[in-house]
Amino acid sequence: MKTHNNGFAIILITSLFFLWGFALNLNPILIPHLKKACQLSDTQSAFIDSASYIAYFLLAIPAGKFMNRFGYKGGIILGLLLFAFGAFLFFPAAATRSYAFFLSALFIIASGLAFLETAANPYMTVLGDPATGTQRLNFAQSFNGLAAFLAPLIGGRFILSGKTLSAQEEAGMTAGQLNDYLNKEASSVQIPYIVIGIVVLMVALFLWRTPLPEIKEDDSLEVEGSIVKEKNLMLGVLAQFFYVGAQVCISSFFIRFSERVAGIDEVSAAYYLSGALLGFMLGRFVGTFLMKFIAPPRLLAVYSVIVMSLLLVAISTNGKASVYALIAVQFFLSIMFPTIFALSVRGLGTKTKEGSSLVIMSIVGGAVFPVIMGRVSDASNIQAAYLVPAVCLLMVLYFAIKNISVGSVQLSAAH
Repeated sequence: MKTHNNGFAIILITSLFFLWGFALNLNPILIPHLKKACQLSDTQSAFIDSASYIAYFLLAIPAGKFMNRFGYKGGIILGLLLFAFGAFLFFPAAATRSYAFFLSALFIIASGLAFLETAANPYMTVLGDPATGTQRLNFAQSFNGLAAFLAPLIGGRFILSGKTLSAQEEAGMTAGQLNDYLNKEASSVQIPYIVIGIVVLMVALFLWRTPLPEIKEDDSLEVEGSIVKEKNLMLGVLAQFFYVGAQVCISSFFIRFSERVAGIDEVSAAYYLSGALLGFMLGRFVGTFLMKFIAPPRLLAVYSVIVMSLLLVAISTNGKASVYALIAVQFFLSIMFPTIFALSVRGLGTKTKEGSSLVIMSIVGGAVFPVIMGRVSDASNIQAAYLVPAVCLLMVLYFAIKNISVGSVQLSAAH
């Protein structure tokens, strides 16, 4: 397969990064929204993230096996169909105002995303010159960052009402008035998710009718023995587990953090979050550029230290200064997922798909740590809860340091 023939395929696969980025980054909007509509505690609302990210743990290996049989394209089409089906389920979930129904719909959406990520991440690293695999993946992930910027902006506009009842206001309502308010809150997700489902179905149809090259891993790089014996891969799986947990915690609790620490209302906080995720997107492009001069693991180590420092600022200060620290965090989180991914699957050859499945499974960290953070918040306060992602970043730093010694090696999933 000649590299110049892969240009159109790269464009199509890059669009998938935008789609799943948009879906996942609606969760920080859904958490405060469903907290109101379904009358949830912080810990209960954190299960929105759990429903999404547990699917990665359960579906990543089946997705890898499916693609071994039906190829990358087959996995992508199935992922898009699951994504669309889950989005359509938001309509009846809102009509019944059932939190369990919402969680089920989110799980189905994330099941589709698990197929998309298991396929698209390794596909992008091998779809072209192996020497630029990490840069190409960071570039594609930049559009994931664009989606992260747009999701809270659009979600805040069309989903959040900006009206949160105080305890006194709720107590002053009749049962019927409260029920009407809660139903109106819940129904605001229906149209946005119907639109999302239609768009995803259209993309699935387009991809189904478009020939895509099926990339074969390098047979000359035959990896023998159990995949779990690959020490750097397993360390990468652990690093990705902690990284995703930290990233989800930081974004998902941002709106409530802004409300409680700086007195910013939920709609305005959603715009602040959108601005933060604009920094995340820009950070992807800047990081891709910097990797031409700085070895990816070294840049990952530096960024990890900066993120932990900014989180400590957010924890130890008050007012908007703490919110601005969290906003800055997003810029430095930007390169972490694709860089950990590319470093983890480097040199796996014929076992790239299998290794990729394990790394995608580790996204389950996004299901675990928000619940821990929610419990810390309920037990103390939202500001202290941000110690959870700060501790998670220690594992990312350790992984980066362990990989600095091979920083001069060209990083890609195929070689």
